[in-house]
Amino acid sequence: MRKIVIAGNWKMHQTQADSREYLQAFLPQLENTPEARGIVLCAPFTSLVAMSKALHGSRIHLGAQNLHWEDSGAYTGEISGEMLTEIGTRYVITGHSERRQYFGETDETVNLRTLAAQRHGLTPILCVGETKQQRDADETEAVIVEQLLRDLVDVDQTRLVIAYEPIWAIGTGDTCDAIEADRVIGIIRKQLDNPEVPIQYGGSVKPGNIDEIMAQPQIDGALVGGASLKPESFARIANYES
Repeated sequence: MRKIVIAGNWKMHQTQADSREYLQAFLPQLENTPEARGIVLCAPFTSLVAMSKALHGSRIHLGAQNLHWEDSGAYTGEISGEMLTEIGTRYVITGHSERRQYFGETDETVNLRTLAAQRHGLTPILCVGETKQQRDADETEAVIVEQLLRDLVDVDQTRLVIAYEPIWAIGTGDTCDAIEADRVIGIIRKQLDNPEVPIQYGGSVKPGNIDEIMAQPQIDGALVGGASLKPESFARIANYES
């Protein structure tokens, strides 16, 4: 059975104090959440240590939003896999569209980061997705298949989560229709050697649409942006009705 993974991506939000306050409100709301659902919070680097201590003994896994592909070196401003695992990080996002769009991320560097994550025992959440222009040109399938071909070189598919994030739906309020998201995720699954890889949907996931999203047969979770910043909102998503 494929694992369900619900992950919140806080992006550049939440100080250490904000993070601790968030967890005080969030943790009690997971008391009745089914154990089979993996819950991950991907916080800014500065909050990871404080959160690791606060989450000790809880069911929530700690995630980072990026890592460098080298183990150490003269890479000012970067974070290595060893630095993340030392503080209890379990997951890390690789290839998020904002990294690709704003910081020059390429499929080659996404692949290197994904391999580095696995080398250090982290589970990468690998993001793929198309732009509005590519979707309008009917290139969605070709773009995603090409991304996967390049991003997954030598990657161990037994220690992997994939997130389908249509770029045009991230932070816009527009959500890909659940049936269409399920169709694309089915295409992604056909490209994989391991059919048990959890595949999430991400892109304006909210409490109001999570039940429909998670009712789709190919969708194994969600990568949640803005709606993960409020504990009540993210708790409703984690406690979706199946």
